[in-house]
Formats: sequence, C-alpha cells, structure tokens
Amino acid sequence: MQQSVPNQLSQEMEAHMFDGPLQEMMKQAQKVAEQMKEAQAKLSEKEVVGESGAGLVSVTLNGQGDCKSVVINPNVLADEPAIVGELVASAINDANQKLEAMKQESMGSLTQGLNLPPGFKFPFS
Repeated sequence: MQQSVPNQLSQEMEAHMFDGPLQEMMKQAQKVAEQMKEAQAKLSEKEVVGESGAGLVSVTLNGQGDCKSVVINPNVLADEPAIVGELVASAINDANQKLEAMKQESMGSLTQGLNLPPGFKFPFS
C-alpha cells in the first residue's frame, strides 16, 4: 500500500529536519552540557573559606555549598551569643559570595556564547 504524497513529504521533512545548522546547534548544546557537567564535578571538589570579625570566625564550604567546618576564636565565645551568631552568619555569607564567584568564573567561559538573559542561573547554581 502506498502512502499519500503529502504524508510521504511530511516524513521526508521530519527525517531531514535536524540536518544542517539545527543539527550542529544540537551537537554544540550537547557538548556544552557535557563540559558543564565536568566543570560542576570539579567545582564540587573545591572549597571556599568565608571569614568575619577580621578572621575571628571562619566557615569552610565545599563546592556544593555544604558547610564543612566552622572555626571560632575562643576569645569570641566570651561575647554575647547574639554577637557570636552575627559573626557566624557573616562568615557564612562571605563564603557563599566567594562560592558564587567561583561558580561564575568556572562556568563563565562555557556559557559565554549562549546569550543567556541577565540573572539566569543554571539548576546547579
């Protein structure tokens, strides 16, 4: 049984739809996705240290943002608990800002040509 001409044309168009520029763009997107996955794996192995109170409190985060350690100078513990809490929060914020900068630096070269909207964040950011 033969197919109708419009149906046959439709199938031929679908078969060639991903030829040429669109196919190349899909390959490029797949390559960028693989590179981003590798960069993300490398990033997860790194650590950042945030500090506050001129180094009296320091916080270490891994590349995924998990807190690995908090170091508080014993002299700070004599202060009011609210002050200690503020110093810890400030050190965490400092570490998070450094981590975000490291992510941007790590992923920036991969996303340069993608024309992403301002403020766009990937799922792992």
